[in-house]
Amino acid sequence: MRITFWGVRGSIPTPGPDTVEIGGNTSCVEVRAGRALIVFDGGTGLRLLGKQLVREMPINAHIFFSHVHWDHIQGFPFFAPAFIPGNTIHLYGGNNVSRTLEETLAGQMDHPSFPVHLSEMGASMHFYNLREGQSIELDAGGGSKATVTSARGNHPNGVFAYRVDHEGRSVMYATDTEHYAVVDPKLAKLAQGADLLIYDSQYTPEEYAGTAGTGGPKLGWGHSTYEEAVKLATAARVKSLVLYHHDPMQSDDQVRDKERRAKAIFGDVRAAYEGLSIEL
Repeated sequence: MRITFWGVRGSIPTPGPDTVEIGGNTSCVEVRAGRALIVFDGGTGLRLLGKQLVREMPINAHIFFSHVHWDHIQGFPFFAPAFIPGNTIHLYGGNNVSRTLEETLAGQMDHPSFPVHLSEMGASMHFYNLREGQSIELDAGGGSKATVTSARGNHPNGVFAYRVDHEGRSVMYATDTEHYAVVDPKLAKLAQGADLLIYDSQYTPEEYAGTAGTGGPKLGWGHSTYEEAVKLATAARVKSLVLYHHDPMQSDDQVRDKERRAKAIFGDVRAAYEGLSIEL
């Protein structure tokens, strides 16, 4: 498998001189499992991925949404392959909001918010409402399968974490989830033995507690810290850890400091940045 990061920021895009190295686009991660094209979330990073994919058309893509808060869907109206006939896009989301995934994506493209409606996009689109724990098998070519399995995280309005297994390799994507007093048993089970864990590390422990940063304590906001990422990675015996969904207030230097502090307590860890590509 090959994992590529197109958007690594949380909450809101953050362009500017202080975020050039890490990047300012919101959540989007591409996973190539054999010939299967899997995408996690449709933040503004999805626009950049779309620019790359138009060189490969026709495409057959599978987009799994962790949830439908705006920073995870706002790139979809700018996803170029979705406007081009001949492309096929499968879209998956948890039934954890008042409207379906299709209704939510259509809603952000309704007049007067956007000039083109979802129904006017040219690609063939198929929507799926997932149940927790459900596994989806995708054709990865050569007679192989890529299996995507979900579990619920801890976030306002709900969130899904996903794990991809293919040919003896595995990656887990768990963003926008808040830690418990103990390691989340659902996420620990899903992450067990994974080659790579991508985990919400939006805050430093001090920012989470409200002793540093702005806005006071972040308890109940639905995000985690690099320390809790390490606890989960250790409990689940994952091989590598990527810190993800960086706070919009964190500069490049602050993200690198977060990475440095995490490296001191877990060997194979790095902070996600736009353009990072990992081969498993």
